[in-house]
Parts: sequence; structure tokens; C-alpha cells
Amino acid sequence: MERPGGRMNDTTGEFAVEAPFTVGARLAEARKAHALDLADIAARTRVPLRHLEAIEAGDIAALPAVPYSVGFVRAFAQIVGLDANALAREFREEMGGGQPERIIPEPFEPADPARVPSRFLVTVAIVVAIVLGGAYALWRSGAFTGSGDEERVASATPAQGLPEPTPPPASIAPPAPTPSSGPVVLTALEPVWLRVSDGGTRLIEKQLNVGETWEVPATAADPRILTGRPQALRVTVGSAVIPPLGAPERTIRDVSLKADALLARLNPPTASAAPAPAAALPGDPAPVLPNPAPINP
Repeated sequence: MERPGGRMNDTTGEFAVEAPFTVGARLAEARKAHALDLADIAARTRVPLRHLEAIEAGDIAALPAVPYSVGFVRAFAQIVGLDANALAREFREEMGGGQPERIIPEPFEPADPARVPSRFLVTVAIVVAIVLGGAYALWRSGAFTGSGDEERVASATPAQGLPEPTPPPASIAPPAPTPSSGPVVLTALEPVWLRVSDGGTRLIEKQLNVGETWEVPATAADPRILTGRPQALRVTVGSAVIPPLGAPERTIRDVSLKADALLARLNPPTASAAPAPAAALPGDPAPVLPNPAPINP
């Protein structure tokens, strides 16, 4: 007579302890004791037959993961009347699973306070960054150097190399009578950027398109213009057309737009004639002429 884990001695009637069976061998012995086939175990436990065969044969490599295989052993042991929990623990050890490793979280170690910048330093850094950013923005706008006006004038100037429209030749006409009054009107002959200021007040700063006009306010005390294309503006005072305020494609600055200053451009002062030599008065000594050089015969 045999039992799992030993064999009975026929002479003494005692069990001789042999080498310990594996979990699969003990399950196979118990199944045979109950006159069951593996197919019966598979049908009752719903465990695949190939896995039951691998458990009895101890073929660990043919089994799925440890949790599934241990569950198969526990179901197998319950059918054949063995201690399911004990066999499950032993089979886990046979598969090398052992006890699941406990993951111990590492305690959080706060940073060294000596390495963390203080709130005062952080505030100072933020203020310095804001000041530097504002200074850079002002520098880019040209508020310190006045270069912003020149850049806008240059951007409004047509690109080099493009053909410029040739202004019609001015016809020679007798000077027209100077009107006594009338509004000062600027008319754009071409797209042109300009700025007109009256003291510290900007009356206009924009680009006029072709045909667009702008009238100088009558209340302006001393309006002055800045533009990079004076030839693109037609300036009139009442019905009088004023000559261009500057050379073509040359920036003009602080040119007065007062009516009397513009009208003065219609009749520019002419150069006075050279003074005639004074007539000799009676009694003045006659001029002394140099002696002629002697002539050699």
C-alpha cells in the first residue's frame, strides 16, 4: 500500500518515508486514488488539459504565469480532496514565485533649504527682468535715439531700383498774385507717410494714399511737417499751389506749414545786384598806373 509521501513496509506495517513528492506528483496520486482521469479534472475545473498535464509532470516552462498556475493547482487539489491552500503555496515556491515583493516607497526628502533661493531673490529677479524688458522695448521703439521716425520714413520710401514716376515739367508761368488767406491743404500725389506736429501735439501721423487730403487746422499755432517724400505732396494755400517743400526722396523735418511761410515760397527773395563802382569825386587823385616795361629794339 502506498500513500503520497511514503510507502508501507510489508514486514513491519510502517510507512517508509521516501523523497518528497512534487505538488504535481501528489495531485496525480490523489487523482488516481479517486479513479479520475485528467479529462475529468479538466471538465470539472475548466482548466485546459495541457496545463493539468504540465502540473503533474512538473513542466514549469509549459505553464502560464504564476498566479494562473497557482489557481489551477488550487482547483485541482479541491477536486481530489487535498489541502488546496497548502499545495498552492508549495507550488508557488516550486515555480520560483515565492512571496510577492513588497514595493516600499522611498520617503520624500525635501530639498536643502540652503540651495533654494529666497523669496526676496526671486522677487528681485522678476523686477529686474521686467525693467530690462521695458528698456529693450523703448530702445526698439526709438524713443531714446529718435531712430523710430527715420525707420518709418524709410519704410514708406519706395524700394530702390523701382522706376519712379517722372513728374511733369513745370510750365513757366508768370507769378500768380499771392492770395491773402485760405486753408492749408495737403494732397497725396503718391502714397506718402507724414507727421505734422504743433509744439508738443501731434496733429497727424499716418500714410496718405493717392488722392487723400488733409487740412491743417486753423487753430494750429506753428504746424511743422516731417516726411521722407516731399515731392509726393501737393500743398495748397487757398487756391495757390505751393512748390515742393524739399528735394525728391529727401527727408524734410520741422518745415513750417503756416500759411504765410508757405506763401513766401511763391516769391523767394532774389539776389541783389552787385553794387556799381563809386564814381570819382572832383579833387580825388588820379590812379597811378605802373610804368610799361621797356621794349628792346
